[in-house]
Amino acid sequence: MSKLNIGIILGSTREGRVSPQVGEWVKSIGDGRGDANYEIVDIADYKLPLLGEADATEQATAWNTKLAELDGFVFVVQEYNHSITAALKNALDYARDAWNNKAAGIVSYGSVGGARAAEHLRGILGELSVADVRVHPALSLFTDFENGSVFKPADLHLTNVNGMLDQVLAWSGALKSLR
Repeated sequence: MSKLNIGIILGSTREGRVSPQVGEWVKSIGDGRGDANYEIVDIADYKLPLLGEADATEQATAWNTKLAELDGFVFVVQEYNHSITAALKNALDYARDAWNNKAAGIVSYGSVGGARAAEHLRGILGELSVADVRVHPALSLFTDFENGSVFKPADLHLTNVNGMLDQVLAWSGALKSLR
């Protein structure tokens, strides 16, 4: 059986964001395991306008094509006003079938570890027929980021990331038969 393809979705597009640092950290852990093909998928690269406000056929096609290539996801989400970013919600809305019957893990960060954003995302994923896994690495802006801009995760998060990836791969493999 070939390796599963897991996309690490960066959930922010703003200038100065730290999600690329977190995404690269997750990818390095995944790559070190050697059990799947992990890749960073940056929603900023797709330049999706607000859904319904402009013709985005080209961007939507590229976005859906990328998602269709993936068997599962790890979302890197930051908490904005107790929720996910508008850019991530917009990107989620630009696809439907490409999300269906796949699994996802969530790595969140914020003042309370991004827990409220993760819970909000879980509800959206359920509507998109994405099976979200239980293990959830939650990073604190106060202890895992130096000056709010340099990512320095505590060692204890390694166990949670590996546990989350174990679950994402198990569910992604099982759900592949439904697609």
